[in-house]
Amino acid sequence: MNIDQEKQEAREKVWRRLEKSGATLPPGAHGRIPNFLGAGRASARLADLPQWHQARVVKCNPDKSQLPVRLQALSDRKLLYMAVPKLAAPRPFYLLDPSNLGAPPDLIATGAGAAAHAPTVEVAQMQPIEMVICGSVAVNRYGVRVGKGAGYSDIEVALLTEAGLITAATLLVTTVHQLQVLDAPLPESPHDFRVDLVVTPDEVIWCGHPRRPLGIYWDALSDEKIAEIPALANNARRPR
Repeated sequence: MNIDQEKQEAREKVWRRLEKSGATLPPGAHGRIPNFLGAGRASARLADLPQWHQARVVKCNPDKSQLPVRLQALSDRKLLYMAVPKLAAPRPFYLLDPSNLGAPPDLIATGAGAAAHAPTVEVAQMQPIEMVICGSVAVNRYGVRVGKGAGYSDIEVALLTEAGLITAATLLVTTVHQLQVLDAPLPESPHDFRVDLVVTPDEVIWCGHPRRPLGIYWDALSDEKIAEIPALANNARRPR
């Protein structure tokens, strides 16, 4: 079994576990980052941490399960970045500035609301990021995570790392349901990042020293994927 098959096996295991336990909200779990019951409590647990209070600039994924985190960030007056879907724009991140929102927080913090009301920025226009919150399908207590399979979270972290906006001081976090936390090892590729911190509705798990790629792993990207993402296609450091 190759690593992609192993990752898919882990996804299927967690998706089945969540759906069997009735632990998801619409649109369900299978094929996506699960929208899990208790996401608000996981967000509140994260917001209780001193590292959250210290972070002034955060980046968060646009999935429904992390909507409470995005709303908390805006309520706490944090500068918030969200990726444009599939990074498919020359300015690949939405900027949500709580001092200058173009719509109510509960609207603009959604994917559709950000697309309609939030400005987009180039990587060169972004501020250094103190905390990254990502969605996961599965994660273990060592911080190894498996996403839904598209690879965009890893590309975002790699792109921002190469730009110097994510550093060793940036805290990498995922919020998940307790059933998404596995005790077993999980497969990981050289370009995958690990998280420092897993937060569930019930506990906070510190994962130890994270594994962080140093930048973009070009060999792991197809020509088609590079062409679809302007920030990669136009990257001055791209091998020619």
